[in-house]
Amino acid sequence: MAEVFKLGIATNNNQPIKEVNSIEVLANKGIVGDRHFHDFNDPYNQLSLIESEKIDEYNIKFGLNIPYIEFRRNIVTKGIQLNDLIGKRLKVGNVELEGIELCRPCRHLTEMLDQKNILKEFMRKGGLRCQILSSSKITLGDKINLLD
Repeated sequence: MAEVFKLGIATNNNQPIKEVNSIEVLANKGIVGDRHFHDFNDPYNQLSLIESEKIDEYNIKFGLNIPYIEFRRNIVTKGIQLNDLIGKRLKVGNVELEGIELCRPCRHLTEMLDQKNILKEFMRKGGLRCQILSSSKITLGDKINLLD
């Protein structure tokens, strides 16, 4: 069963992601306390997810042990393929989301992790950007279900 494995936020740009046990999300605004939280926020900046399995594959392939949260996504999932969720609605705990687009790995991530191969290795594996459709809390272990 798909679930929330790790959660993280950063209060300012270019700061490390802080691992947390829960996040409060507000519809169409983002995560309370996160650097991307704004009134009338662009759906592409509201919430991001990444599969723990993709991070595991990368760490194993290159003999690394980079912590999940350092991949700079808000939610690290377990047991779900995110690439299939573009244009679909899902429920994470009590929060409804809509998959908007795949997250592309960025040069900033390459620099933060000091891994020059991140761009290539995480192309089409970098996670999913989501629009927040309802407000509530998301907690570690919350179930993830497809709504449509």
